[in-house]
This record gives sequence, structure tokens and C-alpha cells, in this order.
Amino acid sequence: MAATTITRETIVGDILDIAPQTAPLFMAIGMHCLGCPASRGETVEEACAVHGIDPDEFLQHVNSFISGGKTEE
Repeated sequence: MAATTITRETIVGDILDIAPQTAPLFMAIGMHCLGCPASRGETVEEACAVHGIDPDEFLQHVNSFISGGKTEE
């Protein structure tokens, strides 16, 4: 996969389409209905706001996971 950087404005559904292996990261922040159209249509920033997560920290985990297949736990 080409290098991809996920930003606050990236749509959750787009992330899951290009990197379905990130689903557990979203589930870990409480986003359990990843198949729901409303959830898939949110930006990362919107999803983080709803779930009380710092978007910058979450983006760091997602981008690290996509680029290297790992995330800090």
C-alpha cells in the first residue's frame, strides 16, 4: 500500500476501506458499530470527540499502525 497519512478530516469509512486492519483501534476507543453508516461517515475528529478521545494521540496510533503494522499499547 502506498504511504497514507490519516488526518483529523479523514473519514472513518475511508480509513477502514484502505486499512481494514485498523478496526480494532476504533473498537478500542468505543466505536463498536463500525458498519453503521453514521459511524463510517464521521471524520476522525468527530469520532474522537464523541468518544472523548484525544484526536492527536489517536492519529499517532493509527498512522503508526498503518505505516508499520504496530501501535503502542
